[in-house]
Amino acid sequence: MARTAERVDKRQHTVETAYALFKRDGFHATGIDRIIAEADVAKMTMYRNFPSKDDLIVAALDHRAEKFDAMLDRLAASVGKPAEKIAVIFDWYERWFDSPDFHGCLFAHAVAEFGDPSHPVFQAAMAQKDNFRRRLRKILEEIMSRDRAENAATTLLMLIEGATLLAEMGQGKAALRSARQAARDIMSVGKRR
Repeated sequence: MARTAERVDKRQHTVETAYALFKRDGFHATGIDRIIAEADVAKMTMYRNFPSKDDLIVAALDHRAEKFDAMLDRLAASVGKPAEKIAVIFDWYERWFDSPDFHGCLFAHAVAEFGDPSHPVFQAAMAQKDNFRRRLRKILEEIMSRDRAENAATTLLMLIEGATLLAEMGQGKAALRSARQAARDIMSVGKRR
């Protein structure tokens, strides 16, 4: 039992190390040997857990997606009304843009580095974006029809993604201010009458 827990811990530590390196330096620029060295794991341990670098990248993306989902759950639980839920999401993005840990969206970077839609890394990144859009839609369905909520959720996702890209270019505050106003407009127009 202890060996299994140790194995899980090493696997998780490797994923967290790779995640930190990928978000800072990129996927292609980060080699397996560097991950092995920084994670302080044996090469055999690495390949037992991750037969390929792509497997490790997908695990790192899944790790980030789980952290993001947990954060969304905490934010949703902290407020009640749909407009407040959307507002706290934008608040989180604002804090993230201002943090020294901000290096842009790992999922958008994955799509850029792995442009083939059939590639597992591309698919993992798109799954996270689809999940985020569905979560936004679920919030919006409390105040508008399913069709309107679907369209509004897609629009909110585009606003957030655009603001994130502009934040990478040093324009996060202005982009987020505009995105917030657009989100408020979308929600007020889309409300059930």
